[in-house]
Amino acid sequence: MVLVSVHAGLHRYTQNPYIILFLSGLELLPLMQDIMEFAHNHLVLCLAWVVLLVLVIVTTFKGLFSKVKTISRGEATHLINKANAVVVDVRSRDDFRRGHISGAVNLATAEVKKGNLTEIEKFKDQPVIVVCATGQSAGEAAAQLSAAGFTQVSVLKEGISGWNGENLPLVRGK
Repeated sequence: MVLVSVHAGLHRYTQNPYIILFLSGLELLPLMQDIMEFAHNHLVLCLAWVVLLVLVIVTTFKGLFSKVKTISRGEATHLINKANAVVVDVRSRDDFRRGHISGAVNLATAEVKKGNLTEIEKFKDQPVIVVCATGQSAGEAAAQLSAAGFTQVSVLKEGISGWNGENLPLVRGK
């Protein structure tokens, strides 16, 4: 509102829109001084804000340029049904027995880190969906699979808990 009145007042002195823009920019100087004073008085808060901003930017770009994509349950269902995707469950054997996605292969994260991939080696050119309990720890295993030459690796968003939360089918035992 202040800028509108300043802009309207400057319009009386000149008809040139570039001069109006420049002169209205001069009115922003006190605002910048207020921001600098705030930053000086609340240095820790401002530093925390900058760190969080950088982390959000890095995480966003890392996700955009990563070979491993995070997919929704709907996308996973589509890949399983239409593209013959292989589901690799990296949870413990006991958790796997309590309930897993039909056709999933149980391969512990430690085995993936060691490179013991003989059980899934034949699926290198098929879509691979890595699943964990909550979707948090599957990313590391998925990155390892991608580095091992698997071409289409994805992580199921929210893992088995999200899958179960939408009442999608789980197989027990095995």
